[in-house]
Amino acid sequence: MTVGSQVKGCYSSVKSVEASLLTLESKTQDREARECFHEVQSIITEIKTDLEKQVIYLSQQEPQYKN
Repeated sequence: MTVGSQVKGCYSSVKSVEASLLTLESKTQDREARECFHEVQSIITEIKTDLEKQVIYLSQQEPQYKN
């Protein structure tokens, strides 16, 4: 497994976590919990953006990763 495919897998996992936090934020009734979910979701979004850039970079560096 290439580094690129591992980063892509991590990126997919982070996207899933981001979606789960968004769902939890929208479903909770507790204001403090909602704020906490929102704060963590914002941090995860930043991480996702950074990973997305890394996936693009690695796909350019590792030709076998494009397949």
